[in-house]
Amino acid sequence: MAARHRRRTTAAPLAAVAVLAAIGASAGCDAVDKAIDCVQTADAIADSVTDLQQAVENAANDPTQTDASLDSIERNLDKIGDTTDDVDLDKAVDHLRTSVTNVREAVRNGDKTPDVGPVTDAAGELTKVCTS
Repeated sequence: MAARHRRRTTAAPLAAVAVLAAIGASAGCDAVDKAIDCVQTADAIADSVTDLQQAVENAANDPTQTDASLDSIERNLDKIGDTTDDVDLDKAVDHLRTSVTNVREAVRNGDKTPDVGPVTDAAGELTKVCTS
């Protein structure tokens, strides 16, 4: 089931990369490069979110994996935040960052199965912004 979910979350970013590469000749290279970076980072975040979901499911076996997944998402958010001045993208990054912070706080407060749904939703929002 997780593999099927991963395929869905990466299909849109990969399609967007192909479209952006095709329009590279008619658009400014900097804009296309930033868009491709955004899509690639959003794809990495989607993978990290999948890892987070699996880490939460397996928290009893290795609780450190949840923190590692959250750290990975935050590193990727930093990459996107450093390369954009797009208002919609900034909002999506902030939403995802807030969701990650909420999960991290829940784990620190002893929640062994925190709700990662808001993280998943925010990652989807980010992917939509990167591919539109």
